[in-house]
Amino acid sequence: MDKVLEKPDFKISEKDLKVSDMAETLIFSEIVKLANEINEKINSGERVFNLTIGDFNSHIFPIPDEFKDLIIKSYNHHDTNYPVAGGMPALKSAISEFIKRKEGLDYKPSEITVASGARPLIFSTFNTLVNPGEKVLYPVPSWNNNHYTHISYAEHICVETLPENNFMPYASDLKPYINDVALISLCSPLNPTGTVLTENNLREICDLILEENHNRIKAGRKPVYLMFDQIYWVLTYNNIKHVSPVSIYPEMKNFTIFIDGMSKYFAATGVRLGWSLAPASITDRFKTMIAHMGAWAPKAEQIAASHYLKDTENVDKYLEHFKEELSYRLNKFYEGLTGLKEKGYGIEVIPPQAAIYLTIKVDLIGKKKPDGTVINSSHDTTRYLINEAKMGVVPFYAFGSPESSQWFRVSVGTIKRDEIDECVNNLERALSRLK
Repeated sequence: MDKVLEKPDFKISEKDLKVSDMAETLIFSEIVKLANEINEKINSGERVFNLTIGDFNSHIFPIPDEFKDLIIKSYNHHDTNYPVAGGMPALKSAISEFIKRKEGLDYKPSEITVASGARPLIFSTFNTLVNPGEKVLYPVPSWNNNHYTHISYAEHICVETLPENNFMPYASDLKPYINDVALISLCSPLNPTGTVLTENNLREICDLILEENHNRIKAGRKPVYLMFDQIYWVLTYNNIKHVSPVSIYPEMKNFTIFIDGMSKYFAATGVRLGWSLAPASITDRFKTMIAHMGAWAPKAEQIAASHYLKDTENVDKYLEHFKEELSYRLNKFYEGLTGLKEKGYGIEVIPPQAAIYLTIKVDLIGKKKPDGTVINSSHDTTRYLINEAKMGVVPFYAFGSPESSQWFRVSVGTIKRDEIDECVNNLERALSRLK
């Protein structure tokens, strides 16, 4: 008779279920955490303005009607099986035409990768170009560079930027580290600030990269690459001009990976359709990585977008109206917050330039709240603004800045035109109760 093995006499607890060091130390998004907290308040009946998330209220900012109709048509046509890895040929052709018409960039379909939003492409960029232990250089505040560097087992080199420079890095900030990095990650227009790199500023950064790569290639070394996240590039206001590395120096095309897509400037965050522009040799690697992840954009949406992006009249009409609506909100907030500053409240605000964000400083450190407790940190300020001003904003420490920073991101994609005065009035009442 076979011997019956006895079950081990021990109990397993959650703490015994070990995971990788990377997963164990990867932190959750502070932005999403704040947004979820505010949405819980809203769902319980509390009136709070959620200005945290880089998204749109789809009832206020729906996707273009023509695009929506094309998506429905594609589903009705049963375009629901696997798409081509790396993007449907018709869509890549349409993207090529769109960016050439609107931005003047000349990229062939073979230099374009399509994925389910920008995030898989950012992940692919880090994991294609950066070996474990190599260094990634990025400015702070900036969106998620810390997380992608961590996921890639790379080493962080953070450059803290200044409000007097609109929180944009200068070539002089990057130069001390350029010899020793695998990837530089820049974003313009910048999330979280809604500010842009000037042409002269970007030109000097490109000069730095080109000089470094001339030396590296002569020595047989891997070049330093630039990931240029321009997901908001269409959304510029008040005579601000977007510039790109390749528009300044065509030779930067060899070293630049653009991150782009429909998410932001067509209010289509949930449609999940992003693309990258890169040398074909890198695009081939992206295609392989996207295929293994299964991170392709849905086929029906790709087919719909391939038709919509060629509809130049309706595309331009939508973008003109969309930009006007966002510009109104950003400028209206700027006027209201500037008014509070003029009344003596501890507010600073950078004039709006681009994207859907306004950068504000709310310095409440040392102020005593109505309950007698003192605000001692940006965490405390964030909580006070949510609970007393009924205004949810994101502190810059969520974007890698020091926790001592008193700067915050305001996102206008979820607020109606006629709610802005109420929001600013709520803030003034809350500030007036502090001592």
